[in-house]
Amino acid sequence: MLDKDYYILLSLLETLEKISRYTKTYSSAEELFENDRDFDATMMNFIVIGEHVGKLSDQIKSKHPEMNWQKIYGLRNILAHHYFGINVDMIWQIIQDDIPRFKEALKRIIVK
Repeated sequence: MLDKDYYILLSLLETLEKISRYTKTYSSAEELFENDRDFDATMMNFIVIGEHVGKLSDQIKSKHPEMNWQKIYGLRNILAHHYFGINVDMIWQIIQDDIPRFKEALKRIIVK
């Protein structure tokens, strides 16, 4: 693995952990949305994830096609350009379902 990719993957994992920390005390999308600080921090970290994915080499992306890199980057574009039209229920579903799987997949990639 290229050194640059390794550090980007570690940073991705750290960013996912931040999202988990910022959202762990909430039980619904509405609760999270009502807390401006935690909601905004979470959204910014989703944008950071997209930025990191955009900096990964094509080599690492093609080596791990099980990751939907384009979709992950695409979420960054949606959040950055349509911030006031964000579907909080969709974000909540991503936090609950996709973030844990993404963390586990990144850990497997980093170990290889």
